[in-house]
Amino acid sequence: MSATVPRGFRFEQTIPYDMPESLSDLHGPTSGVVTVRPRIDTSPDPVYDLDDPSQRWSLYSATVRDGLPVEQAAILDRSLLIALWPDLNLPTRCRTIWESRFAELAEASRQKAS
Repeated sequence: MSATVPRGFRFEQTIPYDMPESLSDLHGPTSGVVTVRPRIDTSPDPVYDLDDPSQRWSLYSATVRDGLPVEQAAILDRSLLIALWPDLNLPTRCRTIWESRFAELAEASRQKAS
C-alpha cells in the first residue's frame, strides 16, 4: 500500500524556520571572515568574507534561512541584518515568519517598498 500526498500539499509549508528570541541576541561580526557549519552551507569551503557585499548577502540569507538560533546569534549582527533584510534571498514563508516576530524587519521591508 502506498501513501498519497494530499491535494494542495506544498513541502515548503512544512519547513521549520528557527530564529532567535530577540534581535538583540544577534552579536555577530560586521567585518572579517566567517566560517559556517554544514547546516548553513554544505560546500567544501563554507567561508564568507563580510567585507565583500555579495558574500555578506549570501551569508545572511543562508543563516536566516537555515541557521539555528545559536548560529544566528553568533553570525548575524542586528543592525546589519535590518539593513540587509529587504534584499535577502528568502522564501516568502521564512520572511513572513521572521517579520511577524520582529517589527523592525517588517518596517525595513515597508520602507524599501515605498
